[in-house]
Amino acid sequence: MEEIIQNYLSPAYPWRGSLTILSQVDSTNNRLKALAKAGAPHGTAIVADHQTGGRGRRGRTFQSPANMGVYLSMLLRPPCEAQDIMHLTCAAGCAMCDAVEKAAGFRPGIKWTNDLVWEKRKLGGILTELGFTAEGKFDYAIVGIGINCCQSAQDFPPEIRDVAASLSMVTGSAVDRWKLAAAELESLWEMDKNLLRGKKEILFQYRKDCVTVGQHISLVRGEEVRHGFACDIDNDGALIVRFPDGHMEAVSSGEVSVRGMYGYV
Repeated sequence: MEEIIQNYLSPAYPWRGSLTILSQVDSTNNRLKALAKAGAPHGTAIVADHQTGGRGRRGRTFQSPANMGVYLSMLLRPPCEAQDIMHLTCAAGCAMCDAVEKAAGFRPGIKWTNDLVWEKRKLGGILTELGFTAEGKFDYAIVGIGINCCQSAQDFPPEIRDVAASLSMVTGSAVDRWKLAAAELESLWEMDKNLLRGKKEILFQYRKDCVTVGQHISLVRGEEVRHGFACDIDNDGALIVRFPDGHMEAVSSGEVSVRGMYGYV
């Protein structure tokens, strides 16, 4: 597995020596957080064939069966403050669209803020987590990605079968998971080079990839459900929503979940 991924990587890829390949792990984000706290360098990455405790946003589980997907996390230590990378999830989303397009031949969309989708079905998700020193100073960011590659519809649990999909379901053919893993690593490397200096271009691309913009949506916070219209993405990656009374609000990913009123967008 490791040799195959290494062979797929470009000779220019700079972080080969900081790549760990695992057959199984509880969570690539959890494992990488431990390495980060121990001083692991910028660009350290973990790729796993199977996660026993894959996580999504708000503590949700992410189904991560063996031989079916790519589960990957990368550690970044950008020279900035945390508020300077509020667009990191958006940047990672665009990077993963690039990787899927390179490895599987089609470009997915992004359901704001962190899900890869195709025709209202979820292909994968992104979980970004920030780490801080004991003094409260920004220390690192971890970008975790899980992408469904080889499942048929029947491989998904009944409760998500109608909203989940895999790359092979879209393409109608087998997907080389390790080619995708290499493409993801290279796309994250390219993302990192432009993360601070190319924010405007990143958000321009994110607006193009985001299927939520231009949709009537529901915002859910606890028991409260509000309906509105997704107008745009602001300069920090927040969703600009217009409500029926005409007022506009910037909704951050940490505040609400977004569900389409008519399907998974």
